[in-house]
Amino acid sequence: MRLRTPRRLRVPLALLGSALLVLVGPPLLTTGSGDDTGTKIPGLRLMVPNTPGGGYDITARTAAKNAEDAGLTHNIEVFNLPGAGGTVGLSRLVGEHGNGKLAMSMGLGVVGAARSNHAPKTLADTTPIARLTEEQDVVVVSKNSPYKTIGQLVEAWKKKPGKMPVGGGSSPGGPDHIAPMLMARAAGIPPKDVNYIPFDGGGELLASILGSKVAFGVSGVGEYLDQIKSGELRLLAVTGPKRVKGLDGPTLKESGYDVNFTNWRGIVAPPGLSDAERDKLTALVRKLHGSKEWRASLAKNGWDDAFLTGDKFGDFLDAQDKRVVSVLKELGL
Repeated sequence: MRLRTPRRLRVPLALLGSALLVLVGPPLLTTGSGDDTGTKIPGLRLMVPNTPGGGYDITARTAAKNAEDAGLTHNIEVFNLPGAGGTVGLSRLVGEHGNGKLAMSMGLGVVGAARSNHAPKTLADTTPIARLTEEQDVVVVSKNSPYKTIGQLVEAWKKKPGKMPVGGGSSPGGPDHIAPMLMARAAGIPPKDVNYIPFDGGGELLASILGSKVAFGVSGVGEYLDQIKSGELRLLAVTGPKRVKGLDGPTLKESGYDVNFTNWRGIVAPPGLSDAERDKLTALVRKLHGSKEWRASLAKNGWDDAFLTGDKFGDFLDAQDKRVVSVLKELGL
């Protein structure tokens, strides 16, 4: 089924595979067709559906600052509304029917959370605006961990999977849950034996990794770059197809584990927007995407550009949802 953004998104959810922003203000923006019209979105608010310090939060606040620095907007309000893996924020967003001054950063984690929590509202009830980024997950331990390599960690994990808690910044069904499950299967560990502990975002997870409350953690590369570079966290591996520039960590695949997994983040708006309201939001994000400030942030945070808007983003959400269902079934979860 194809999705048409002017109407309600008719897709169960989405999965596999970042989160984000939108801006406002006095700038000149392009419309949905790409023409400059000088439109404004005064009073725009950007909701982050998890705790401060998580991937959605970092993406949203980075985007808002980049928009201001690029002269696209001013005084955009970014606020957090965490709970139930992002579905509390999702429910709030859907309840704001027709509100063209509200948007929400989101990604694969919200897709999985809506699935696992049997949420009454899903991404099918929102207006898709844009997919912005794609990034790898990282497998990390505290600096005091006895595990120096991914091989050492996996060997210990295979011996007692239930006694080595794995922390992730998403609910079951989200990216930080699926990544270690794929990793377990590749290592010969039954996914059902994995002791996965969900946290509401990478920020909340960080304290448990640093305090060795979990044996290891899995989260987005952009969330832990500073801690990895400072030596507080030890990077054991990345989950995607290539090493992350500037980080000394192998891919899981080159380490002997057949895993190739990436996360993504984007932005959605409430249902019931007029074509003009939807086009203003899309145009603003398009302007941000083309700015030098945003390009610099992509490089700094280890994010890959994955820009996609409108019906194509809706189709992507549809495909992601189907893939999530398939992967969870395949893993027996």
